[in-house]
Amino acid sequence: MADGKPAIFLDRDGTLIVETGYLHEPEKVELIPGAGEAVRRLAENGFDLFIVTNQAGIGRGYFTEQQMHATNERVREEFTKFGVTFQKIYFAPEPPDQPSRNRKPSPQMILDARDEFGIDLTASYMIGDKALDVECGTNAGVKQSILLRTGYGREHESQLDQAHQPFAVTDTLAEAATLILSQAE
Repeated sequence: MADGKPAIFLDRDGTLIVETGYLHEPEKVELIPGAGEAVRRLAENGFDLFIVTNQAGIGRGYFTEQQMHATNERVREEFTKFGVTFQKIYFAPEPPDQPSRNRKPSPQMILDARDEFGIDLTASYMIGDKALDVECGTNAGVKQSILLRTGYGREHESQLDQAHQPFAVTDTLAEAATLILSQAE
């Protein structure tokens, strides 16, 4: 489906917003500095935007799906201030020890977006702060996955190897956006 639209798939916690561990209070949502501007640059250059997030806290009973949706709504509101709209937020509520169709590193959330929105994965990117985000993008067949050194990124960088290619590592979302836009020229 090479005639589809290019997209950016973004992890939520530690990538777009400050990692606090099982965030479920909307009032505690805090954008990572520069994230709004970086994502706006991608949107302005024709990329559809999606959030793909594991939310194991639901399955573990730490918070409800309703609380997660309220938190996601706050994330959307914060990015709206930068003129950014996410097409959809996909989530996996299961903890790692339970079977899950969507839980990253499964590519299913990205594949669902491809099918639902007509996305060209060969022109798309996955950005996150964990090795499983990079694996998710690789498993889905995106053009490139990018590990950010925000959130858990520095700890997870050593877990990446040749099996995760093609991937890149950047310090910030702004650097990731610059890398993506330089490849799109």
